[in-house]
Amino acid sequence: MLQFPALSKGLTIVGLTAILAMLLISNSALAQSDSTPTWDVFVGYQWLHPGGTVPTPGGDPLNPTPFKIPDMSRGLGGAITYNFDSHWGAEFDIGHNWGNSNYESTYSAGPRFMWRTPNDANLFLHGLLGLNRVNVNGLNTSNGIGALLGGGMDLPFTKRIAWRVFQADYVWSPHNYADFAAAQFPDLRRPSFEGARLRTGIVFSWGGAPSAAPAATCSVQPNEVMVGEPVAATASASNFNPKHDLAYDWSSSGGRITGNKTTAQIDTTNAAPGNYTVTCRVTDPKEKKNNVATASANFIVKPLPPKNPPTLSISASPSSLPAGETVALTANCSSPDGVSVNVSNWSTTGGTISGSGNSATLATTGASPGSVTVSASCTDNRGLTSQASTQVMVENPPPPPPNPEVVRLEARLALHSVYFPTNQPTVSNPKGGLLPSQQKTLVSLASDFKEYLQSKPDAHLILGGHADHRGSAELNQALSERRVDRVKAFLVEQGVPEGNIETKGYGKEDNLTDEQVKAEVESNPDLTPSERQRVLKNMVIIRMASNRRVDVTLSTTGQTSVRQFPFNTTDALTLIGGREGAAKKKPAKPAPKQP
Repeated sequence: MLQFPALSKGLTIVGLTAILAMLLISNSALAQSDSTPTWDVFVGYQWLHPGGTVPTPGGDPLNPTPFKIPDMSRGLGGAITYNFDSHWGAEFDIGHNWGNSNYESTYSAGPRFMWRTPNDANLFLHGLLGLNRVNVNGLNTSNGIGALLGGGMDLPFTKRIAWRVFQADYVWSPHNYADFAAAQFPDLRRPSFEGARLRTGIVFSWGGAPSAAPAATCSVQPNEVMVGEPVAATASASNFNPKHDLAYDWSSSGGRITGNKTTAQIDTTNAAPGNYTVTCRVTDPKEKKNNVATASANFIVKPLPPKNPPTLSISASPSSLPAGETVALTANCSSPDGVSVNVSNWSTTGGTISGSGNSATLATTGASPGSVTVSASCTDNRGLTSQASTQVMVENPPPPPPNPEVVRLEARLALHSVYFPTNQPTVSNPKGGLLPSQQKTLVSLASDFKEYLQSKPDAHLILGGHADHRGSAELNQALSERRVDRVKAFLVEQGVPEGNIETKGYGKEDNLTDEQVKAEVESNPDLTPSERQRVLKNMVIIRMASNRRVDVTLSTTGQTSVRQFPFNTTDALTLIGGREGAAKKKPAKPAPKQP
């Protein structure tokens, strides 16, 4: 395991500094707007652990010794970021460290994500790519593609200035020292640097929208009441400092109001009927300016009516059912004035109904499928009446259960794609290219499909031919058509009716991608983990072999063949191919001997 004592010490210091900063800001009211700056620029100190081991300068390339680049405590860093919104920005970063006659510079760019809070620390993450330039005294300067991954915390002092309490980044880049280490020392010849850097400094920001003015809203519930009924008022404040306690001052043009911070109650017992306004004034006592917002809402007080009719509702359980079943009906009737009520006069537009009072039963025998309306009435002891109704949906009878034999056949009808060797079948031999393993697949398919046709005589097998990406569009189109014709002819030879087979040549359209082939390989139950690893190392060849195929689709269900390449068949290597190009390559020239 790699040990970075200096790095651990630096991270410990940064961690303690971050905790101290959080304690400070929890007790301070730092003024910062909720608006996001357009630009921010960081400048500050940078410490670097290069994390690289290179050949010792002046050593023998045939027997180099490792030299671990020491940590660089002297350094400067800077970054400029354009903010697209409150979270995302595009960042350009530059850093330089030096020491012991060595130096390392980074020039990187990429996205940054920042989580901003109104008054507390701003946390950010970034992932950058760019150029890393390393110079070790006695070796050539090496440039390599570099990557940075990390984040940090900014502590705002004002809207324009913040302290970057810490920034910690993982720094990676490959480098080439082929002139100082022979090929048998790959770790020294082309080492990968895996380092870390720490930063702290100042962040300057500008641009963005101005601070929003304090605001408030007010609402009442309900907004219409009878004389004597209460009204509840609620206020909501925004754009105030969230750490300050606000004062709420309530007033009303009618009724007696009592407020409790964000809520208030209005007693309308002695209020005359009419329109009234409730107002709330919100104040931040700790702020000297921009610290007041006012909001109001209207409500209506209505005179008491002489009488209120009863209210009635009807519920049905279940509300949807097949014809012939029954529904339990319940009526809920009450008087707003508290007098006695009675439910009667149950009726229905379909089926038959029985019962009295608050409960009844609907029998749907003989009812036509569709909506049935059930109604009832409610009368109080003063003769005031109200009516209500509910809907019951009578459904069609369920369809007959599927034929179990057909279900069994569809489940057993395993469809597998059929694969061909490169450029097979040829124009001169249209019956070639169908290897024994693929013939076995088609024999099994033909047997199952012929049995399936006894229950589903209108079923079709849809054959779709494909070719790999090599060759012209015309050549691949013709090749894919020869492949589906060959598969169709073989199925016909096995007794499948020609009229129940459809063909389509796709050429090199809809080819499987590397990701799709990889997914098929990883889900192939016939491969061991080591076999999958060997297959995935030859992805280009395996992808082309996987695209020299004919897919099969069952028309009645839409079931499509499984695209699992037959790696473990005896003729798998013939199907894979891909080695004819390697045989034509010229042998590589031997490398010159090192002195």
